[in-house]
Amino acid sequence: MITTPITADLLFGAAELETTEHGLLPHRLPAWARAQTSDPQLAMVEAQPSGVRLVFRTRATVVELDTLATRRAFTGLPERPHGVYDLLIDGRLAGQASAPTATVITVDLATGAADRQPGQPGTVTFTGLTDADVGVGADKTVEIWLPHNEITELVALRTDAPVEAVPPSGRPVWLHHGSSISHGSNATTPSGIWPAVAAAAAGLELINLGLGGSALLDPFTARTMRDTPADLISVKIGINLVNADLMRLRAFGPAVHGFLDTIRDGHPDTPLLVVSPIHCPIHEDTPGPGAFDMDALRAGEVLFRATGEPAPGRLTLRVIRDELARIVTQRAATDPNLFLLNGLDLYGEPDSAEHPLPDRLHPDAETHRLIGERFAALRPDGWFAQKSIQPSNGGLRR
Repeated sequence: MITTPITADLLFGAAELETTEHGLLPHRLPAWARAQTSDPQLAMVEAQPSGVRLVFRTRATVVELDTLATRRAFTGLPERPHGVYDLLIDGRLAGQASAPTATVITVDLATGAADRQPGQPGTVTFTGLTDADVGVGADKTVEIWLPHNEITELVALRTDAPVEAVPPSGRPVWLHHGSSISHGSNATTPSGIWPAVAAAAAGLELINLGLGGSALLDPFTARTMRDTPADLISVKIGINLVNADLMRLRAFGPAVHGFLDTIRDGHPDTPLLVVSPIHCPIHEDTPGPGAFDMDALRAGEVLFRATGEPAPGRLTLRVIRDELARIVTQRAATDPNLFLLNGLDLYGEPDSAEHPLPDRLHPDAETHRLIGERFAALRPDGWFAQKSIQPSNGGLRR
C-alpha cells in the first residue's frame, strides 16, 4: 500500500485545512470568520464537511482512509446512524462505508449538558474498485465524499497504486449557502444531500456553505462568499431566521440587502440566485423560536414545534417569501444577473402529504433527492446562462 500525503490539491469544497493532533481538519469557514463568533452550533456545523470530498486519479482497486470522526448522541434517544463515506468512480457511486471508531459527544437535550468521550482514528476501507467502462487496473477518477453530519479529521490515505491530483474539471463552480436543509439534515449519505444531487444533475462543482442552524445573514459568511471564486452563487434564506427568532421585519430587509451587497463586492456580475424557504407547516404562519417537542423526546422521538405568537413585524416563512420577492424585484432593476427561486417550487404544501417532514422541520433522504432533482430540472437558464426567464409557474423570477 502506498501512503499519499493529504494536501489541499486533493480536497474539494473546503475553505481551509487545520492541522490537528491527529491529522487535518477541513473547515468550511476560514479561521478569521470563525474568530468572529462564539456560537458553538456554528463551530460544530462548519467543521462538518458537507460537500467536501477527496478527489484523485488512480489505478488503485483498494483505498484506505484513516479518519477520526466526532459524532453526537442524545440522552434517551436511539443511537444515530454513523456518518457515511460515499466513494464515486467517474461520477458513479461505487462504495459506501463508515468509520469504525469515533469521539462521541452525548448531549442531554433537556438540560444542554454534554459529555465527551474521546476516540481514536479508525480506517475506512474500499476494495474491488473498478470502472464498469474501462475495467480493473485502468485510470479512473475517485471521489470520496466525507460524511456531511460528523466532524472528520483526515489522518492518512493509502492505496494499492499511485495517486495524482486531477486537473480542473472545467465544470462551473457553484457556491451555495443555506440552512440545515442545505447542509443535509436527515439525508443519509453525503452525495444524497439535495445540493449534491442538484450539482451532479446539472454538471456543477459544488462548494456547500449549508450551515445547520446558522444561515443567519452573518456578515462573515457573506464576506467568505465574496472572497470565494465561483461561477454561480445561490443563497437560501429564511428558516433559521424564523426558528431562531433572530430579528424582526425591520431588520430583515436591510440585512438581506447588506448580505447581497457584500457578495456583489467580490462577484459584481456573477449569476446570483436567491432561494426563498421551502414549505414547513409549523413555521408558515407561526413565528419562532423553534423548540424540541419535549413530550416527543420523552417518548424517544425528535420532533420540533413553533412557539412564537404572530404579531406585526415578526418573521414567518410567508412573510420572508414576500419580502425576498420584493427585495429581488427592487434590486434586479439595476442587477440583471440577480434571480429569485420560490422555494415552494422545490417543496410546496402539496408535497407535505406525500413527503412529510419526519421531524416537522427537515426533509428525509427521499425528499432531499426530490428537491435536488427539481432544482436541476427547473433549469434556471437565467442563473446558468445569465439571461432572464420568467416561467409561468413563477419558479424563477428576475
